[in-house]
Amino acid sequence: MLTSSKICGLLGLATRAGKITFGTDACVSDIEKNKINLIIVASDASERTKSKFNNLCNSKGIKFIEYLTIDEISHAIGKNNKAVIGVKDVNFANEIEKIINGGEAIG
Repeated sequence: MLTSSKICGLLGLATRAGKITFGTDACVSDIEKNKINLIIVASDASERTKSKFNNLCNSKGIKFIEYLTIDEISHAIGKNNKAVIGVKDVNFANEIEKIINGGEAIG
């Protein structure tokens, strides 16, 4: 559970820095504009949503991670009921991926 709290902290920081896109439509739009480095879809999101973003990310070469719950994501970014977030900043994306893969965050 320590891992998810670190990721939630990073997501909160990235949100305040304006490096996050959230919500299905906004994420799809930014993926198509090649603005996204990482997509995180909540583990309790619908199968249709997971499949849609997995396919979209594969076709665009974007990292796709199914992690956290809708509540955890929503709380981390300060919005209600968000199942999909896109990380625009490559450094935030790399740090989040590193933590999920068992590495340590900076700081």
